[in-house]
Amino acid sequence: MVDSQYFLPNDIGISALDCTEAFRLLSPREKLYAHYLSRSAWYGGLAVLLQTSPESASIFVLLQRLFRKQPAAQLESMATAAGLSPEEYQAFLVYAAGLYANMGNYKSFGDTKFIPNLPQEKLKALVWQSQAFQDSPSEMEALWDSCSTLLFSLEDQQKQLGLGDKGVTTYFSGNCCLEDAELAQKFLDSKNLSAYNTRLFKNKSEGKASYEVRLASAVQKDCAVEGEGETRCGRYDFEDCVFTVSRGDYAYLMKKVSENLEKAKDHAANENQKRMLEEYAHSFTFGSIEAHKEGSRFWIKDKGPIVESYIGFIESYRDPFGSRGEFEGFVAVVNKAMSERFAKLVSSAEVLLPELPWPKDFEKDRFLLPDFTSLDVLTFAGSGIPAGINIPNYDDIRQSEGFKNVSLGNVLAVAYATQKDKLTFLDEEDKDMYIKWKGPSFEVQVGLHELLGHGSGKLFVQDEKGTFNFEQDNVRNPETGEQITTWYKGNETWDSKFSTISCSYEECRAECVGLYLCLNKHVLSIFGHEDEDAEEVVYINWLNMVRAGLLGLEFFTPESKSWRQAHMQARFVILRVLLEAGEGLVTLKESIGKDGRPDALITLDRSKVHTVGKAAIERFLCKLQVIKSTADVEGGRALYEGYSAVSDTGSHNFLHLRETVLLRKEARKMFVQANTRVKGESVELVEYEGSAAGLIRSFTERFADDAEEVEAHLLELNKRDASCWC
Repeated sequence: MVDSQYFLPNDIGISALDCTEAFRLLSPREKLYAHYLSRSAWYGGLAVLLQTSPESASIFVLLQRLFRKQPAAQLESMATAAGLSPEEYQAFLVYAAGLYANMGNYKSFGDTKFIPNLPQEKLKALVWQSQAFQDSPSEMEALWDSCSTLLFSLEDQQKQLGLGDKGVTTYFSGNCCLEDAELAQKFLDSKNLSAYNTRLFKNKSEGKASYEVRLASAVQKDCAVEGEGETRCGRYDFEDCVFTVSRGDYAYLMKKVSENLEKAKDHAANENQKRMLEEYAHSFTFGSIEAHKEGSRFWIKDKGPIVESYIGFIESYRDPFGSRGEFEGFVAVVNKAMSERFAKLVSSAEVLLPELPWPKDFEKDRFLLPDFTSLDVLTFAGSGIPAGINIPNYDDIRQSEGFKNVSLGNVLAVAYATQKDKLTFLDEEDKDMYIKWKGPSFEVQVGLHELLGHGSGKLFVQDEKGTFNFEQDNVRNPETGEQITTWYKGNETWDSKFSTISCSYEECRAECVGLYLCLNKHVLSIFGHEDEDAEEVVYINWLNMVRAGLLGLEFFTPESKSWRQAHMQARFVILRVLLEAGEGLVTLKESIGKDGRPDALITLDRSKVHTVGKAAIERFLCKLQVIKSTADVEGGRALYEGYSAVSDTGSHNFLHLRETVLLRKEARKMFVQANTRVKGESVELVEYEGSAAGLIRSFTERFADDAEEVEAHLLELNKRDASCWC
């Protein structure tokens, strides 16, 4: 029997993201702007297939060809003829929907591989019965042969994403290990090159280790880029190795991204939007992160747009080294009523920041008031859809120029709805309250996490000229009382310095800020919660966090002792901190459920949240910030990896609890997104039902105009590097 964690269940939740009213209220010009931005995002999002696994792009094309010829309802008769039961055909539809929703065959949340929950020979029989096969038998057979083995394979290394023998990655060639990643980062830092839009390929040249750093760009020639002086492309000797910087990764897709950004520019509302799109197009054309940073500066200046968007190689969660960005692009419409609450939170930020438990020297010199809006998502292309975002991720811009926060309202509305019978590990007395207050409490947590979590804290930096951004002789470490002895130097960034722990550590810091500041009555009143209701929000927010810490065990891999999901690792760390606080604040006990299977119960003493709980988070949060500010990598690793350890010793057998969590886990929901289509001089919204068939149809119609061209280029891009993954 294959472990169920590698299947998507037939009853997985699939919901349509509703943006009908938000889109209807847009002007014709705004609709055209949103349409071309969406097209740009969807084309760029296909790069995620190439960033995820060697087989993802081929599986995507196989599915597109099957369902373009026959929608799910028509293909069902072929499935019956091929010997599939109704349950097996539904399992195939769910798998296909999962491949589309995750933009690959690894879960975007947890990085675990998933395979079809039906025999390989039956899926092959279905492919052979299909109209696509009847029309092009040799092409379909070749496509099947290119991906069918990996489509079903669950060899140990292929079960999860990771570097070297810890898993699968296409950010690095198959012969790269952690030492190669570290060396490449040193090289990139020496050349002031960002890793965000790169991949690394290793080979031999003249007896030396040779590395290709490949930039994502439409242009494939290594020509100089306007505005950056001499091109960084070329051959370099570095530490007895050879590095070559080249362009042209995902070239066809980057060209489509840039073309649609140029079309969107014709419908921009203001000069900031035009300049922003020019710089983005320049970035994707030439592979310039500097141009993307410049575009991000104009994006920050574009205050309160009706149509909000962001696009690029953004989050580094899935790079095993933590430096390379996965492509994503979103387009959304502002929800004005919901945004008013976040605007009030922003206006209170300068009062709330001093409440955080670190000295003022460790806080930014001035807080640049950002946009914070609630958005209804029209398009979110990438491997998954978050609840909230704080961007850009460039430290230098965030520290001195600002950022934006967004809460994705229509995602929150459906993603976190919970059914009582599926609520695990809680006391019966807590369940009704949890269902009632989880949504409101999570809205508060997301707001604090994004604005004052990711938006707070100073990095101590000595720039290339030797200038410090802090008073080196006067600033003291509050943990030791001693002078600061470590800081960021030159081109070092948070990601490059803390690498493999940077993503989860920062999520943990932001989550702790949310827990800490949600105890503030003023914060709760901003969101409309007073008196007893406010206390219920606090209680459920903290209870949800400790329960999430337990659920996080699903995303730990015992064989490699590694975590596969940054947020869930962060929540487990917080659970450990609160258990360590003692005094009965949190209790976690193993038990046997009513069904006779292993179970567990986690409880939180609400009377101790404001005392024992607050004090524990206060101490821990101060440590996290001091370590981050001072670039204390050694101390950060010791602290964070210590709390992240999952073992069968100590007061709780977390390895055994992990088995219980896996036994009772619920699959993460998937979302069906609408398409936009230009009809005459207007743009229409095309919506789909919230089902596996609806999700599949949305993707086959998404690239209807140039499907064959897109698929051919995807296969060509995939074939180009096929030998690099062996």
